[in-house]
Amino acid sequence: MKAVIRAIATYLPEAVLTNDAIAASFPDWPADKIEKKLGIRARHISGPQEFTSNLATAAAERLFAQTGVDRASVDGLIVVTQTPDYLLPTTACVVQHELRLQKKILAFDLNLGCSGFVYALSVAKGLVEVGLIRRLLLITADTYTKLLDPTDQAVRTLFGDGATATLIEGVESERNFIGSFDFGTDGACASDLMAHGSAMRLPAETMTSCLRMNGAEVFAFTLRAVPPSVEAVLTQSGLALEQIDLFVFHQANVYLLEHLRQKCRIPREKFVVAMAECGNTVSSSIPMALGQVLVQKRLRNGAKVLLSGFGVGASWASCLVEWADGDAS
Repeated sequence: MKAVIRAIATYLPEAVLTNDAIAASFPDWPADKIEKKLGIRARHISGPQEFTSNLATAAAERLFAQTGVDRASVDGLIVVTQTPDYLLPTTACVVQHELRLQKKILAFDLNLGCSGFVYALSVAKGLVEVGLIRRLLLITADTYTKLLDPTDQAVRTLFGDGATATLIEGVESERNFIGSFDFGTDGACASDLMAHGSAMRLPAETMTSCLRMNGAEVFAFTLRAVPPSVEAVLTQSGLALEQIDLFVFHQANVYLLEHLRQKCRIPREKFVVAMAECGNTVSSSIPMALGQVLVQKRLRNGAKVLLSGFGVGASWASCLVEWADGDAS
């Protein structure tokens, strides 16, 4: 039994924050400068009464509508989020109920950010390939904008809200559709991207409960960690960089991605950049980019795609996915 990605659906909140609107608050940061530096024109913002479970449910309902998959056949649910509706219960339990999924279902959250989709793929692969789960719904959803200080232009220009739903199921095949994997963690960098006072630890007197980012350190960590991770996946897979059809990295910002592309020596035509209309959507950025690639028909059956997520934690993960259209065998 092999785990394979069958479909991806995306949901973005209705409200949009444009560069022009941001520039009105930061006159020294004009709209054209934001787009040139970050590669972002707009980002979607969850409403005051719109939370992670709402986004997650909407993405999954869209997937069911697009694929015609019977929701009663789903026996696994993973929700990747760092902005849960509650500290407890787990968001997956809320989403299971809202989606009217069967009660005999494995359901839990993964508290990971930008690397979360790749981590969750490894968990989904394990659950499916040992025979515990046959059809799994992997949801990524975050409402990071609820953590942002509106006066902090560094984070306000970057992050947007959104969700994706990815259908993963087991098939009898000799092909390895998901994997090899490479993981890494450096908790010494934890404070470089942190929402102080967002849970049990109170903020220091000089801090607020908003998300704070040390952009220079996050940039340095990424250039230090990601290229070796990409190389590790290639080595495990026995593939050369030239044999990879597409590279889909966490959509942090175009400035960082271009430095990564050059350092990894990836041809521009194989490197996916897909954040202009949604911004940095954290755990959803990789599956959202994959969704755009699918719409553009850039994925053929058997295409080899290298994914790499990196960021908050600091945490990173890379993996190889072989795309399968129709009946995988």
